[in-house]
Amino acid sequence: MIRFAAALLAAGLVAATAPAQDWAKAKLEKSPRHGEYVKLKNGNREVTAFVAFPEVKDKAPAVVVIHEIFGLADWPKLVCDQLAEKGFIAIAPDLLSGPEGGTDKLPDARKAIMSLPPDQVTGDLNAAVAYVSKLPACNGKVGVAGFCWGGGQALRFATNNKDIKAAFVFYGAAPLGEEDVKRIGCPVYGFYGENDARINSTIDKSKEQMKAAGKTFDPVIYAGAGHGFLRAGDGPKPREADAKAKDEAWTRWTALLKKM
Repeated sequence: MIRFAAALLAAGLVAATAPAQDWAKAKLEKSPRHGEYVKLKNGNREVTAFVAFPEVKDKAPAVVVIHEIFGLADWPKLVCDQLAEKGFIAIAPDLLSGPEGGTDKLPDARKAIMSLPPDQVTGDLNAAVAYVSKLPACNGKVGVAGFCWGGGQALRFATNNKDIKAAFVFYGAAPLGEEDVKRIGCPVYGFYGENDARINSTIDKSKEQMKAAGKTFDPVIYAGAGHGFLRAGDGPKPREADAKAKDEAWTRWTALLKKM
């Protein structure tokens, strides 16, 4: 069994947001699957990423996991482990990597993430795709998924990388420019909570754009769920609607990944 907490402490990689996600860290500590930190190269930039591997006999598809606005805290790493449990390789790059030390060293991850250059984010994600697709345990098929801020980035990344096989947008702001939409080369699947008007108000526009461009956009809205339901529904005291939406979303997501 991998002792994630000891490894995190030894590497100095305990996120600033970790106290609010101790339950996620506790689940990681109990995982029997292999998880490790790797270094990616985006030009001269070095990016830390967390990778989780499934216990399967055949080569597996992979998922690039884009963290929330809180950076690479414990929950996105738990998502990687949960994906591995279902048979997929998962890699979560810390998009706040840099001279400051990454998510765990920054006093305000949310402020830092809003100032990230878009081209740098794309480069970091391209590096993650290139790395994971070439792993001996990977079958070369890679999808991308993101949550909240990361959900919007997953959609944007679909306009910039022709190699990904599917994009999974979890409650991320949706509309793009019409020319950006035309560059999307994979199906896009949306996961939204009913009680999230701020985000859901963008869905109809995205439907129109994607239909006009001949692209696949398949959004599902989960009854009674709020923003961030996948994490909230996984926590120690979830609301019933969030927990139900989380379970339904995971069932749908897993089935779509198997078709990737």
